[in-house]
Amino acid sequence: SEPSASQRICRRSGIPKTLSPESLLDISARKVAEKWPFQRVEERFERIPEPVQRRIVYWSFPRSEREICMYSSFNTGGEDSGTSGENSDETRLPFRRGIALLESDCVDNVLQVGFHLSGTVTEPATASEPELVCSVSVSFDRCKITAVTCGCGNKDIFYCAHVVALALYRVRKPEQVKLHLPISETLFQMNRDQLQKFVQYLITVHHTEVLPTAQKLADEILSTNSEINQVHGAPDPTAGASVDDENCWHLDEEQVQEQVKLFLSQGGYHGSGKQLNLLFSKVREMLKMRDSNGARMLTLITEQFMGDPRLALWRQQGTTMTDKYRQLWDELGALWMCIVLNPHCKSEQKCVWLRQLRRWNGVDVCPWEDGNHSNELPNLTHALPHGNPDSSSRPHRTVFTRAIEACDLHWQDTHLQRIITHDLYTSVGSNSLPPRLPLAEHIPTACARVDALRSHGYPREALLLAIAIVNTLIRQQQKHLELFRSHKKGLFEFASVLIGYEVCKCRVIPACAKRSEPHLFPAQRLLDDGQSFVALAVETALIGLGQQRVMPDGLYAQEKVCRNEEQLLAKLQEVELDDALVKIFRKQAIFLLEAGPYSGLGELLYRESVPMHTFAKYLFTSLLPHDTELAYKIALRAMRLPVLESMAPSGDLSRPHHIVSMVPNRYPRWFTLSHIESQQCELASTMLTAAKGDGRKLETVLESIQKNIHSSSHIFKLAQDAFKIATLMDSLPDITLLKVSLELGLQVMRMTLSTLNWRRREMVRWLVTCATEVGVYALDSIMQSWFTLFTPTEATSIVATTVMSNTTIVRLHLDCHQQENLASSARTLALQCTMKDPQNCALSALTLCEKDHIAFETAYQIVLDAAVTGMSYTQLFTIARYMEHRGYPMRAYKLATLAMAHLNLSYNQDTHPAINDVLWACALSHSLGKNELTAVIPLVVKSVKCATVLSDILRRCTLTTPGMVALHSRRNSGKLMSLDKAPLRQLLDATIGAYINTTHSRLTHISPRHYSEFIEFLSKARETFLMAQDGHIQFTQFIDNLKQIYKGKKKLMMLVRERFG
Repeated sequence: SEPSASQRICRRSGIPKTLSPESLLDISARKVAEKWPFQRVEERFERIPEPVQRRIVYWSFPRSEREICMYSSFNTGGEDSGTSGENSDETRLPFRRGIALLESDCVDNVLQVGFHLSGTVTEPATASEPELVCSVSVSFDRCKITAVTCGCGNKDIFYCAHVVALALYRVRKPEQVKLHLPISETLFQMNRDQLQKFVQYLITVHHTEVLPTAQKLADEILSTNSEINQVHGAPDPTAGASVDDENCWHLDEEQVQEQVKLFLSQGGYHGSGKQLNLLFSKVREMLKMRDSNGARMLTLITEQFMGDPRLALWRQQGTTMTDKYRQLWDELGALWMCIVLNPHCKSEQKCVWLRQLRRWNGVDVCPWEDGNHSNELPNLTHALPHGNPDSSSRPHRTVFTRAIEACDLHWQDTHLQRIITHDLYTSVGSNSLPPRLPLAEHIPTACARVDALRSHGYPREALLLAIAIVNTLIRQQQKHLELFRSHKKGLFEFASVLIGYEVCKCRVIPACAKRSEPHLFPAQRLLDDGQSFVALAVETALIGLGQQRVMPDGLYAQEKVCRNEEQLLAKLQEVELDDALVKIFRKQAIFLLEAGPYSGLGELLYRESVPMHTFAKYLFTSLLPHDTELAYKIALRAMRLPVLESMAPSGDLSRPHHIVSMVPNRYPRWFTLSHIESQQCELASTMLTAAKGDGRKLETVLESIQKNIHSSSHIFKLAQDAFKIATLMDSLPDITLLKVSLELGLQVMRMTLSTLNWRRREMVRWLVTCATEVGVYALDSIMQSWFTLFTPTEATSIVATTVMSNTTIVRLHLDCHQQENLASSARTLALQCTMKDPQNCALSALTLCEKDHIAFETAYQIVLDAAVTGMSYTQLFTIARYMEHRGYPMRAYKLATLAMAHLNLSYNQDTHPAINDVLWACALSHSLGKNELTAVIPLVVKSVKCATVLSDILRRCTLTTPGMVALHSRRNSGKLMSLDKAPLRQLLDATIGAYINTTHSRLTHISPRHYSEFIEFLSKARETFLMAQDGHIQFTQFIDNLKQIYKGKKKLMMLVRERFG
């Protein structure tokens, strides 16, 4: 396995080696110091010579820096994480800072009294901090540091830099440390006077700290019945551990709990998820060093996880936990699996863990294994279940269920022991050693064992078991192929395909993939000629990824399927393919195509199977340089996505590509479907890119896309990709690939024609661009069949307009004849669209047909025919203004009058957007002459009830003579029109009537804050009244009527009298 950060740091630090032979005393003292508590030594021997005691005490201190490093630094770059950024972080680790303090001679006054080490560490002053002197003490037993204290007040899970500096001083400079026997031995050698002097001097030096305690102890000793006199002897903190003391490294449990609680409370912010993962890595590091604190630390972490208040909140609200938080729970469950599968775990300890796990498992808020959905994965200790029973009838599996099941597993099986204890040296050349080791155990169980062996520091045994698993998989694979070829093609046990998911998840592959560990070299003898561990690992990954497996229920479980696959493929992509690996790829690819229901790329595909798009893309790119035909067979077979088919076909099961639904009445909820479809699209794009220049393959890929991809947006992306590849700047356009791009674009148009799609306009514009690149015949073709591809509006405003633009003509290098033919097709299209949708296409059609008289007249006639019933006044006014702008005033006038017939402006719509059109229409009629104005005024009077608009029209008509600005300079009398005669008399009366009606309407609901505005309105009304010959009399009568009718509104009427009398 890869060295942890702790190991890498230790290697760089270096530990001095003993060059001279050790004495028998040192050898025996070292062994005793490692294994026996000092109390047992004292009980075993009546008298221990002082030199022997000194050497036992000497050798009891840890001699390796590895553990000290582990307890003073996070595992910043363990075997499953990258090393980027590691060096910049190491300088801040307590271990590195401790080394710096040691090398700077900051450690002083080092004294070892028995099993207790003390000293002072001086932290040099900085620009912001003064010098800090820390008193440090360390207790140790059997080569483990069992307790630490430091005056710096550090509150953390790990040892501070000062403790590290003192401990490393003792490791690196043991001969410079003053060593004394335990203080009790020294006291034993003193007489009464010496003891009294010793105590009195001690009290004198530290009287403020110890005097109260000294007096209390003296009182208790002098009291015959005191508790202290009931115990033989006295405690000695320097005398080492007793027989009953647990021998483990110091771990601050309170700080572990506080830190985990803090990280959880941050809810994934401020890097708390990373910190928790680092804690998990530390647990794995402890397990690998076979440190009992690994399980102890994980227990503390689990307790805090189970106490997270968010669990109950999420359960009450029915919401799911975040993906990152869910992954932390998964790692928690996986670590417990490793712990209970420790091959050298005592049964008593396993029982303790089992009780813990069952207690957590029984808590109501304990997260479920599959993300709060029913579980589809098999029990570890049983064969795969038959059928697909109703998930609601089974108890929910939690994140601890697998660890609980693993407690029933043991390592005493004879066959299993023969595999993992195989003597790789003595068996060399033995004919009894089989080239492949069979495995009579359920494969997921064996995978869990491999992970446990690696985690607990047994890489050799893990490798042996992994090789056996791989050989078993390969053998099973061959049997499946033989079974399928023997025409036993019924519905096989669907659960059998679940193994693939387990193999993808386990750590069998990294166990096999190590290249350079010396202790693994003998295992090469278990491989066939030409085989390697890397080749075996690659083949295992291909088998696992290629097995057909069911898509589990639930969002998180489905996301985990994708994530596991991507992680494994990322590992595979790090391997450089050589001839041996290419041979394995060919072998597995052929198997995947021929293996029927056992393969996700076989002929018989279950509707609920996990798609193979991502895996097939990797296989395709890997095989393409070596076996093109096989690469395309794999990729084309993988394009299937049966879950999107409307119904599974029935009939002969032997028919290729047959789809079977295991649950006929169930439409599975695939929460990751959008991701799966995007991967399908990526696979298709990869094939299109590779097939450039090969017409036959492009046609095959096109057929596959049209058959299997059901998303218009993804087909559009493929069309765009093909277009980009076909029109690269550094080469001539690939016309075959361009045609594929166009065909895909046409399919998109047909798919989205009757559905809403916010990218529709972009798609239409792109299709015209693509057709332009293909050639003039493609443009003509899409215009001929426009009704199957575009809406009338799209066909006229985008397609026809773009086709007739100068840019398109220049791009196509057309001669005059070709230009005219293309323009004719565009005009025909425009007229057809106008017939179908005159409201939205008429203006575009008129614009397109301007240069062709017959077409223009046809379009104009279509507008006139539709004007009565099919068009709004807004559309008609727009076309009328266009006609005037193009020099057709009489046609503009005709359309304006038709528009007026559809208009209705009420008395209070004085800001209506159509007012400008009405004013323009009246101005146009006035400019054409008296007859036109006479004809339009009745329409205005009928359509417009707004007094201010009518008065505005009236004033404009009285300013100039009708026809004075006629475009054709028609002769007129030059006289202004009289307000006493038609048509202006009719307009004047209508305006006065509108003012009267509007006034009464306003007064019905008027409020004081609108009085001043109303007075101004009456002033404008008076101006209009006065335009009539008897207007003064009419207005006076009108005001008098108001005063009489609305005399209750005294303030308002007072304002009226002040202004109008």
